[in-house]
Amino acid sequence: MVKQQKIKIYSDGGARGNPGPAACGSVLKTLAGRVIGQHRRYLGETTNNQAEYGGVLLGLEEAVKIGVEEIDFYLDSELVVKQLNREYKVKDSGLQSLFLKIWKISLKFKKITYRHIPREQNRVADRLVNEELDKQVLGQR
Repeated sequence: MVKQQKIKIYSDGGARGNPGPAACGSVLKTLAGRVIGQHRRYLGETTNNQAEYGGVLLGLEEAVKIGVEEIDFYLDSELVVKQLNREYKVKDSGLQSLFLKIWKISLKFKKITYRHIPREQNRVADRLVNEELDKQVLGQR
């Protein structure tokens, strides 16, 4: 794979119940829109917002592996976008620890932007979340 200087990441997270079984997903794309990675992770019992943070963290971890320098993130969680852009304070202790993990890993990049998008524009990341939840929740029965 050719090293990318800058990529787009679409991330999502969700829980069935709040809290409940949760998963996250991230889709890495070139600036031209070619998918270069799709990743998903089961998170166990957690909240929707924690799962959304999990999607960002997963995307960052995968971006570190391929050595990108800049990332444009796209999320359908307005709360998480505003917290990561420091427009809102992170008051919840469960989110504070995730925010700090994201902040520490973000120091490895030259630039990261976080943008809110409508859910319809985040379908692939949402599908990854639901596939992982179906695999974990339905597969355990």
